[in-house]
Amino acid sequence: MLNKDSITSHREFSRIYVLYFPKMVRFAREYVISEEEAKNIVQDLFLYLWEQRETLNAISNLNAFLFTLIKNRCIDYYRRYNRFESKKESLDNIRERELHLRMEALRQFDVNMFSTHEIEEILDKAIQNLPEKCRQVFVLSRMEGLKHEEIACRLDISVNTVQNHISTALRKLKVELKDFLPLFVFII
Repeated sequence: MLNKDSITSHREFSRIYVLYFPKMVRFAREYVISEEEAKNIVQDLFLYLWEQRETLNAISNLNAFLFTLIKNRCIDYYRRYNRFESKKESLDNIRERELHLRMEALRQFDVNMFSTHEIEEILDKAIQNLPEKCRQVFVLSRMEGLKHEEIACRLDISVNTVQNHISTALRKLKVELKDFLPLFVFII
């Protein structure tokens, strides 16, 4: 149970915000896809918490309470998003257009535009921008060809953690290398 001053004081609320905001954004980001939407959802949640701070003193498990709230906010986001999307073009039409645009981009992409050295530099820079553990797992998997179980053993982490790091790395690399993606299909 939180004490009387815990959430009602600006200082304690700020401490909770700093501690939980990044975690909650990462959690929301996994479900709402957009980083911006995830941040908006978490910001709105903290605004709600600040407005309700007087009634929050009875919380016995702040972590569970906050993640339950963010889970429910993500569900609400999806409900609103689905209603909005259903009023727009069907998902099939959107996917079809996206596929068409990607195919057109591939047709226009000139592989000879870049030398091997330039391609290596672009890829190295993108990999260096990954978080350290994520980069380490990615390099062991894609560059050294180790299996997930071997990486897990070597780094003393679970196979699920290895898979999560690789998924995160691929997602970040796809964003960072979006303009060069046809050159880097081999890493995926």
